[in-house]
Amino acid sequence: MEESVRDPDTGSETGGDDALLGNVSKLTVTPPGHTGAARKGHLVFDACFESGNLGRVDYISEFEFDLFIRPDTCNPRFRVWFNFTVEHVRETQAISSAKLRELRLVGNISHMPQ
Repeated sequence: MEESVRDPDTGSETGGDDALLGNVSKLTVTPPGHTGAARKGHLVFDACFESGNLGRVDYISEFEFDLFIRPDTCNPRFRVWFNFTVEHVRETQAISSAKLRELRLVGNISHMPQ
């Protein structure tokens, strides 16, 4: 699994909007201050594959993450789709809200297609 540099306050990749230049690759998002190995429920986001476009993930709470989608390669003004995977989910884990820039999704992560 690839190591990622994370901001200790947000649990996300560092670099602000500059982090949107590439995809997250097996990024484990843990609560701020967590040390040691990731546990079941500490989600692993990945978009390092063809058509993947998740640029950054910020930990908000156990059930809430801010997701930043990279712009379309051929038209940087638009973000009309999203494609990424989420692993390491607890069976009962749900996301109360996930923000994809201005798009707001509400649902149970265990029922989201991969």
